[in-house]
Amino acid sequence: MAEFRLKFRLLDKFIITEFYPTFVFGVMVFTVLLVAGDLLFDIADLLIQSRVPFSIVIRLFVYRLPGVIVLTLPMAALLATILSFGKLATQSELTALKASGISFYRILRPVLLASILIGGFALLLNETLVPLADRAADNIMRYEVARQKPSLLKEQMFLKEERDGALSRVIYIGKLFPQEGNMDDVLIQEFESGEITRIMTAKNGDWKDGQWWLYNGQVFNVTKEGFVEPLFSFEKQQLSLPLSPSQVVASSQDPKKMSAFELYNYIKLMNVQGSDVNSLWVLLHLRLAVPWASVVLALVGASVGAGTRRSGSGMGIGVSILLVFSYYVFMSFCRSLGQGGYITPLLAAWMPNLIFLACGAFMVKGANR
Repeated sequence: MAEFRLKFRLLDKFIITEFYPTFVFGVMVFTVLLVAGDLLFDIADLLIQSRVPFSIVIRLFVYRLPGVIVLTLPMAALLATILSFGKLATQSELTALKASGISFYRILRPVLLASILIGGFALLLNETLVPLADRAADNIMRYEVARQKPSLLKEQMFLKEERDGALSRVIYIGKLFPQEGNMDDVLIQEFESGEITRIMTAKNGDWKDGQWWLYNGQVFNVTKEGFVEPLFSFEKQQLSLPLSPSQVVASSQDPKKMSAFELYNYIKLMNVQGSDVNSLWVLLHLRLAVPWASVVLALVGASVGAGTRRSGSGMGIGVSILLVFSYYVFMSFCRSLGQGGYITPLLAAWMPNLIFLACGAFMVKGANR
């Protein structure tokens, strides 16, 4: 029994030894490809056109790198399985292992466990380092490249509210001081059936006891012919807006640069405003689903590699790019269906993984014969 266990420990070590170097190689290769295709042009423009100091450009590059690396992890897992299993197949080591009574499922086990760890690591990066790095990069672009001054106020903010899928109200805030709970130059437009019906203006407002109050304002009626008629003026009036100053600021942030937890809270804020949050739910589920592409692509890659007669990094990279392209095209198609309401957000996000998982399981079954 001890000899039997030792045999399989050596097998796991042998497979991981084949997988690990090619995985690191894949991360470097795909990172270079993505950087050359995206970041490199932005960096060149900052250095040559905008004449940004080299030290700032390097910091910007470092902050953008985590997001790129997260994208490369599933690609690298796919490339590593294709190359490592292709090498085993070319050198007839897979045939020898099968002849000794070891199934392909057992050979695949250490790679499958490694790909699960890679998926968990990608999810962890997405929830911790990537959002922080993206915000740091945005701060560099805003305050060091564009030379904007950090401010305790937010300017020119728009809040949109919907009811039954139709626009019901737009609130424009000229200046918002979140820490003090004050705002200036408020304009509110109310809509019915897509037509503006009422306008309210106020010079300022503040947050008191969990409510917004507007001061020194006017209310106007908008006729069907488009004429604006004054209704009344007011010194103080309550504004029906169930968002605190910090929540108002949060509702104006870019959801694409949020963590899953922040995005979930953002969706709740948008629900309060009556906005259509279907596309946001799709984005949230994609945040959770995409990191696990490393697992399903590793299954496909191992099967493809086991069936190759010729091993080579060039061929492996080419096949990896083709499979990754197919995965992301199908993912984009499902995302569009989810955002359009044709399928549920949960299905839209997870369908690519489920389809590729089914294909990988079928291919693994064939490789086990």
